[in-house]
Amino acid sequence: MDINYEYYKVFYYVGKYRNITKAAQALGGSQPNVTRVIKLLEGALGCQLLLRSNKGITFTEKGELLYERISAAFFQIQTAEEEIGSVSGQTEGTIVLGTTETALHLLLFQKLKEFKRENPKIRFKIYNYSTKDAMQELTKGAVDISIVTSPVSINRNFGSKKLLSFRELLVCGSHYRELASAKRHLRELAGCPWVCLGKNTVTYDMTSDFFLENGIMLKPDIEVATSDLMIPMIKNNLGIGYVPEPLAQPELEAGAIFQIPVYEEMALRTVCAVYDTKRVQNGCEKKFLAYL
Repeated sequence: MDINYEYYKVFYYVGKYRNITKAAQALGGSQPNVTRVIKLLEGALGCQLLLRSNKGITFTEKGELLYERISAAFFQIQTAEEEIGSVSGQTEGTIVLGTTETALHLLLFQKLKEFKRENPKIRFKIYNYSTKDAMQELTKGAVDISIVTSPVSINRNFGSKKLLSFRELLVCGSHYRELASAKRHLRELAGCPWVCLGKNTVTYDMTSDFFLENGIMLKPDIEVATSDLMIPMIKNNLGIGYVPEPLAQPELEAGAIFQIPVYEEMALRTVCAVYDTKRVQNGCEKKFLAYL
């Protein structure tokens, strides 16, 4: 199928902004011309790609599929142009990362700081996802590397590097300090109010499975969207919960929260970098993975 590349470029910008006028401005063209090109593309492909209404533009099912592929291709084209256009001997380009909140706080903030100091011309686009969503975006080609926390299901076409291992500690605030006075079985704490990450996260699934293994159901009183909200909730005595040990340690040392010792231990967890082995990595990605 011989379709003008410019048609796909116009379609990409319409999809990126979900707006004909904004796409025209980004392309330096006119709104009627953008509309005409979309019509030509739909005619060439033999299907409708966009739905137009007073609320704006949405994709049809086929339009959504095409945009996923086209946006992934544009990321690669832009990266290649940056690398080829580099006139210095220093590696230059952009890396698109998908990462979880936990991975950011446990590892990535510090690593990015150190890496950027040594490689100022390498740029990053960072998107915050759950582990499941970060892996999905990697599968679609929308990100170059996903930095995620286990448990994680890795496609056979993906490679991974283990970056950090950590344990989850059960902690509480001052109101529940008595629970920290003696070692207990998890089932003794079933009636306590619990704080945990939301149901769309692998952490929730892991915690729920851990509870079931020990004969109880996880019934959280509070679910939070990101891991950085866990400790403030627990410090304010809204419940008890499991927190990664590296995040809990400073608060434990400061006496702001308290560890509840339990006989049952969760499995060791890891932060890992996952990448698509079937896609050629650029120099920036290789350098960053080696650094990690």
